[in-house]
Amino acid sequence: MDSSRNSRYAYPYTHGNSGADISPVTSKEIYQYDAPWHTYALDWCKSPIERKSFRLAVGSFIEDNNNKLQIIARTDILGGYDADQKDFTPVAEAESYYPITKVLWESYRGDSRNQDLLATTGDILRIWELVDNPRYGTNTNTINSSKRASSAYQQQLVKKAELVNMKQTDFCAPLTSFDWNETDPSLVVTSSIDTTCTVWNIETNQAKTQLIAHDSDVYDVAFMHGSADVFASVGADGSVRLFDLRSLEHSTILYEAPPVPNPSINGSSGHGTGLHTGTVPLLRLQFNRMNINYLATFHMDSSAIQILDIRFPSAPVAELIKGHHSSINCLSWAPTQSGHLCTGGDDSQVLVWDINQPVAGDTSRQTFHAGGQSRFNQQTPRAIQDPVLAYAAESEVNALTWSKVNADWIGVGFGKTIQALRV
Repeated sequence: MDSSRNSRYAYPYTHGNSGADISPVTSKEIYQYDAPWHTYALDWCKSPIERKSFRLAVGSFIEDNNNKLQIIARTDILGGYDADQKDFTPVAEAESYYPITKVLWESYRGDSRNQDLLATTGDILRIWELVDNPRYGTNTNTINSSKRASSAYQQQLVKKAELVNMKQTDFCAPLTSFDWNETDPSLVVTSSIDTTCTVWNIETNQAKTQLIAHDSDVYDVAFMHGSADVFASVGADGSVRLFDLRSLEHSTILYEAPPVPNPSINGSSGHGTGLHTGTVPLLRLQFNRMNINYLATFHMDSSAIQILDIRFPSAPVAELIKGHHSSINCLSWAPTQSGHLCTGGDDSQVLVWDINQPVAGDTSRQTFHAGGQSRFNQQTPRAIQDPVLAYAAESEVNALTWSKVNADWIGVGFGKTIQALRV
């Protein structure tokens, strides 16, 4: 990635110093996979096992009812590197009627289990297990195209559970996102356009609780890292709300987007915003992986990122501005550096920010190190304008995932392309 936008900052990741040594070919900085369909959902495998760590789960975005979930692995790790081979090889594929809004691998448990579990959302929550394909490499004369296709993959995705909560109505509202608890992997929380969030126990396949989280559509939800009880959500009402499973009688509004001026009220001849609530929706959020007090979010059609401190609700402590030239679509915190955040947008840029970098004229220096207790003295957010690294993709960036195991690799999705970028 290009650091020329701000040469004063040296990026802290050193090549070859990741959680797993998985690179028999050390000179490559970008690995690319060209999918047969437009991609949307994306996540790195979280297993520290060498042969498993450089795998990605990819979900399609196809408008008809022929969507796919695919697992891709680096070809040279699968066995025997050939310079003419493609960078990634699909090792498993499953069908999904609706587009997949999010995919996640289960966090590594470190116990005797050797399962590869994944979860996806779309119309409902599904749990998958990745297993070896007993039919791989066999010749078949069957006229069933799905069976012929399944024998072409080394592994297969087996559907373990389909979780849906329709106690009050026969209608199943689409799920916009979800998160998988790393502290207690039996817990998954989903968000829906029906204003609710649902916490599931995937070991019993039962809903643990369902709550009305927002006044309108809920667009994203995330557990606080290191907690089995605390999660936050964002939605079309423009708010960030914090919940605790131990006390669901109330929630904390961490942040509310400022109201949008309606031109018609001021006598303007222009049309209104079309947002009846008078606020701009918040689309995504993610907790900092190293400092549980911080999370990042962004508004719809915005080129700025807001950094929030849950100990001091109502206003961002920092904003990342002027890096993107159009709307931001996705973000991902670094797994080992508390101040580093990656963002992607419609301007085809992938930017890495350091929220600890000095700002000219800022006398209230604040660092976001894990466990830090200090806060900026000023009332207005600290404006951070210069990313430390920049990469230009070929089209709008719609997915980002920063590898937890191999911390110097970022997965990027744009168009029909998936790239693994070494930072």
